[in-house]
This record gives sequence, structure tokens and C-alpha cells, in this order.
Amino acid sequence: MSVSIREARPDDAAALGVVHVQCWRESYSHLLSQQLLDSIRPEDRASRWEQIIASPTDQQWVAEVDGEIVGFAGTGPGRDDDAPRELELYALYVLTAHHGSGAGQDLLDASIGTLPAFLWIATDNPRAEAFYRRNGFEFDGTQKVAPFFGEMLRESRMIR
Repeated sequence: MSVSIREARPDDAAALGVVHVQCWRESYSHLLSQQLLDSIRPEDRASRWEQIIASPTDQQWVAEVDGEIVGFAGTGPGRDDDAPRELELYALYVLTAHHGSGAGQDLLDASIGTLPAFLWIATDNPRAEAFYRRNGFEFDGTQKVAPFFGEMLRESRMIR
């Protein structure tokens, strides 16, 4: 099983909608209600992905295995008023079935390489925390509670 990384294209939006929702369901089932996770529709995320891919300031990458998208990463200018770095890793998700395949590392390498950056991680997400720590990120002590489709999700900021 070989992973390939490439920039996202407009025709990826539908597949990214499906993968994004599935990754949220797999990653946040212990943090958000099942009712909420079940209510998020891949086609709504696909519509949002069309906008994301069209953004002139952001960059998006996908990880593929046998031509199927199994993960994605996105970066752009820091969105925080007090951004500790210019570059923000907005998202990096890989389907659980492909954890350990190298897809996450390949996405991180393609999206930010070794550049200084920051990201927000859902608090109580030990697998993601370990991944980012292995890649030189540390918590800076900043936390927030952010709305997530009507529920609240606690997040912590990591920087490198």
C-alpha cells in the first residue's frame, strides 16, 4: 500500500467531504455527541471544500492510496490575532484505517515541511498530540473553547 501526496483539486471536493466527516467521526467520538457527528453531512462539507480549494491564500494537500483519498492537510496564514507564527496548519486528518501508513507524516512534510508553524488540536486527543510532539510541536499554554456545529470543543494551541 503506497501513499502518494498531491495538491487538492476542485474535483476532489466530494471525496474530501466524505473523508472529512469520517475523520471527525473517528477522531471526536469521545469529545462530541454521536447525534451531532451523525448529523454532519458529507455533501455539506463537499460544498465547503469547493470554497476551501478555491482560496487564493490557503494550500490543501491530499493523501491517496490506490487513487482513493485517505487524508488531507491544509495550511495558510495564521488566523489568530496573537498568532505565534505566520504559518498555521489548519487541519491534518487521516482515516483510522490508514493510521501508521505514513500518510500523516507525508501530509505534514508536504504541507509545512520543517517551517515554524502553529496549530490547534482538540484537547484530549493523545494520538494527534504524540504525532505533533514527534514533529517538534509543543503546547504554548493557550486554550479556547470553540463552537463545533452547535456543540463546544476545547482546543489547545501547539507551536514549533
